[in-house]
Amino acid sequence: MNTHNKTTALVTGSSSGIGREIARELAKDGCDLVLTARRLDRLKELKGELESRHPIEVMVIQGDLADPSTPQALYRELAAADKRINFLVNNAGYGNPRTYLDSGWIEHASLIQVMLTSACELTHLLLPSMVAEGYGRIINVASMAGYLPGTFGNTLYGASKSFLIKFTESLSLELENSGVKLCAVCPGFTYSEFHDVTGTRAALSWLPGFMWMDANTVARQSIKAVNQGRVVYINGVINRLVLDGAKLLPQRAALEISRRRSKMTE
Repeated sequence: MNTHNKTTALVTGSSSGIGREIARELAKDGCDLVLTARRLDRLKELKGELESRHPIEVMVIQGDLADPSTPQALYRELAAADKRINFLVNNAGYGNPRTYLDSGWIEHASLIQVMLTSACELTHLLLPSMVAEGYGRIINVASMAGYLPGTFGNTLYGASKSFLIKFTESLSLELENSGVKLCAVCPGFTYSEFHDVTGTRAALSWLPGFMWMDANTVARQSIKAVNQGRVVYINGVINRLVLDGAKLLPQRAALEISRRRSKMTE
């Protein structure tokens, strides 16, 4: 962790799942936290839990990153509270299981705003002070889906995660020797509310238990990876083996497997 100044982390989408567990792990490390998500009641509950267990300060800011004005609003609130963020976790995200034309453009635009635009904008807003301080950490929560072939439905999900991976790789090159470390973490199937919200829990019931990870393990691995300077980190041995195997398949064969599997889960 930062040995010179207090580390303060902003975690988006921190009301549940991986974001909540990353907040818990950072709290154990003594980080002050700024938690943001749409569900204020859950943020307040988490704030109470963390402040009662650890000698840290937790600030909560309710915000919907689907609103294009939210990143700037968050930045203004941080400035007003004199919070200098040197650990950013771009975790907020969700999936849309319907096909591309079954959803209206507003739905797609909102997903892009949450998954891509807000992550890029928050990084752009908070990065200058990290560079000036000579210390910073940025975790972009991507996914194995960013590497695997496309699927039937969830048309923008894998594409957005692939974007986050490439964004992280490129920006890490620009920030070499700056003291700022970035990591795109790529979990696979993780026990959380994600699949319940998207309505895909039943469709994924065929997956064996060893394919799943718990959110806390993903969180611990992610923090360790960014501190070690891992620019991209695939969470879990099984997931790494799956991706290594996928790389050996010809693209046409990989897409055909994806097509057949997608039809099975429609």
